[in-house]
Amino acid sequence: MKDQRLKIALHILVMVLSLIVIAKKDAVHYQTSVFENLMIDAFAPTQRSIFYIKERTSSFFQHYVTNVNASKENIALGEKIKHLENRLFIYDEIERENNRIKDLLQFGEEIKSDKVLAQIVAWDASSDFKVLRVNKGSKDGIKILSPVVTASGLVGYVFKLTDHFSEIISILDSNNRVDAIIQRTRSHGIVEGFAKGRCVMKYVTRTEPIILNDLVITSGLGNIFPKGLKVGSVTKIEKESYGITQHVEITPSVDFDRLEEVIILVSDFIQVTTGEWLKLDASYENEDENYEPKTDSTVDGKKVEASKDKGKEEKR
Repeated sequence: MKDQRLKIALHILVMVLSLIVIAKKDAVHYQTSVFENLMIDAFAPTQRSIFYIKERTSSFFQHYVTNVNASKENIALGEKIKHLENRLFIYDEIERENNRIKDLLQFGEEIKSDKVLAQIVAWDASSDFKVLRVNKGSKDGIKILSPVVTASGLVGYVFKLTDHFSEIISILDSNNRVDAIIQRTRSHGIVEGFAKGRCVMKYVTRTEPIILNDLVITSGLGNIFPKGLKVGSVTKIEKESYGITQHVEITPSVDFDRLEEVIILVSDFIQVTTGEWLKLDASYENEDENYEPKTDSTVDGKKVEASKDKGKEEKR
């Protein structure tokens, strides 16, 4: 036990002496010679230049590598931005299309007809949008003479049909005649295609008090178009110095330049009543052909023969 305490005391004493020697030891000084001073002064600028070139070269390559990497990242980010912008554009178009379809589907809820949504896929370029083609046909329930509309108003009717496509003759075509009335005055006339995207309303008498911007709607006569569909508004009125009618031009409610989707109104009632309408017309024609007036009549006590033409005039 005493030996251990003695060892510890000796160790402590050695450590204390060592610290005292270290503390009292002077720092090492090295005195350079005149030659060494001359060499240092002579080569210092060269060393400084070499160090500067080294630093600049290193910095240049670092910046070059950094720029190359940044350029690659910029290209990758640019492609990503284009991809995202394209997706955003697609989503925006889908939203616009959904809004248009929503307006179309909400249109004409009171009309008792099946509604088939169709997209315009082509038009007759030589006819100034007078004939349109849509991507729905007889397989989709479309029928000849089915009215075609949008939320803005009347487009036309189906006049040609295949299994998967339909052709629509628009109200801009002069062969399409729409029985219509002025909403405000209830003045009656026939709307036909005219020129430069306008229509003309014929057979309106000069005495009708029509004014500009009067709304024109379908009358429901003719057994094709439902009553109350917007056709357009009056944009020009000319009362000529002769005749009993006035020249009335109409701008359609539908913007045909921006037309993309349409609603086709399909109803069995239209087909049935159209058939009955044609039968009635045919029966009237047969009656006129088979009509035989009375051949004998008495005038002043004398028996005379009446002509067929006179009999027809009496019938009329």
